[in-house]
Amino acid sequence: MLDPMIVCHGGAGHTAKDQPGVDHAADSGWSILMAGGSALDAVLAAVEIMENDPVLNAGTGGRKRADGSVQLDAAVATSDGRLGAIMAIEETPNPVHVAAGLLDEPIHILVGQGARDWADAQGFEKAHVEGSDSPSGNDTVGCVAIDQNGFMAVASSTGGCTGRPRGRVGDTPLWGPGLWVDEGIALAATGIGEEITIKMLCHRVAIQKGTLQERLEYGLSLFDPETEVGLIGITANGEGLGLANTKMPWAIRSANH
Repeated sequence: MLDPMIVCHGGAGHTAKDQPGVDHAADSGWSILMAGGSALDAVLAAVEIMENDPVLNAGTGGRKRADGSVQLDAAVATSDGRLGAIMAIEETPNPVHVAAGLLDEPIHILVGQGARDWADAQGFEKAHVEGSDSPSGNDTVGCVAIDQNGFMAVASSTGGCTGRPRGRVGDTPLWGPGLWVDEGIALAATGIGEEITIKMLCHRVAIQKGTLQERLEYGLSLFDPETEVGLIGITANGEGLGLANTKMPWAIRSANH
């Protein structure tokens, strides 16, 4: 039996004032792990809490597009090779659960109205999302966890960027740039989505050698210091960390934290 661990982040560029929501998310996920629950259940519970926090850029706090719409992205992946991703979905307060609904489906990614139609058919909540008028929005929320069985999961959710065109998708729901998990490591990225995507950030970090801190530092070194980027990660050998080249609220919960 392994020691469980969970790490959450509230987005690159966010500050200490947004830390309470991240702490609440980490505590919720940690309680699931401590009760013997799965890493998947833990990351979903944690990200749902952050989606419901209006100060964070996901779900309820999703940033408004140039046309005033609120389009949300989310992705979930597990160390046994499953993936689910939702892009540019509307009227969906908690898109992370829709993404998770695809984990056991023959398709892995749904976009736009097709994603909402599928969510309707599966009974996922449909409701107006007010969104945020905050001028910021280069970020996301995310969570990685490992449970007592050594099973790992990652979940990310974002409201996109303020003022970007309808239909724009950043790194958050993209397998490779925005998230990665295999039998040895789980990673989630946050920051300028276009830059993270070009760098294929999470996958490049995953295949590096060294400690988790060395691998995350390598990932940040790929970017100009003016480009906001952050990462959280967990490894199968008990490492957990959040690291950014800017302010980023993050939290870790384990037997030693």
